[in-house]
Amino acid sequence: MNIKEKRGLSRRQLLSRSIAAGATFMVGSGFVAAQDATWATEVIALKPQTMATLVQMARDIYPHDHVPTEFYVIAVKGYDTEETAADIEAGVTALNTAAQGKGYVSYLDIGWERDRVDVLRGLEQSAFFQRIRGGLVTGLYNQKAVWPLFGYEGESFSQGGYLDRGFDDIAWL
Repeated sequence: MNIKEKRGLSRRQLLSRSIAAGATFMVGSGFVAAQDATWATEVIALKPQTMATLVQMARDIYPHDHVPTEFYVIAVKGYDTEETAADIEAGVTALNTAAQGKGYVSYLDIGWERDRVDVLRGLEQSAFFQRIRGGLVTGLYNQKAVWPLFGYEGESFSQGGYLDRGFDDIAWL
């Protein structure tokens, strides 16, 4: 067999992909960015680690693989205020404590989604969890840029209603 005919990953490709998969966020002073450079945000009142935790928490509460992380960042960015910072920091501390109770360093260090969801289930009755979950409903799904990703065309009243605008063209029903 010719060397060029070999299939699979080279050692270099395997190492580079495993390193990239291992680090999701880069956290710096006042700055949070995705390792793959798909999004970045500056934080004002929250710690960068806290914002990265909120973004991961948002993805775990409402997981949509086809929705880019930048929309989750926008959804939780509203918690980065002086008024909410103390409560959010305390909530993330409780989240990290729950993760430590399961044997992890922090919530962000949990590699598998199912394990993170297990930690979230333990906090789901807390005021912090309910605040974040409730805020995500509007913070994530009220972004007009997200609507096409779900097949929603927006309100239809101003255009004559839904009956004459494809009411029955839903392919997934």
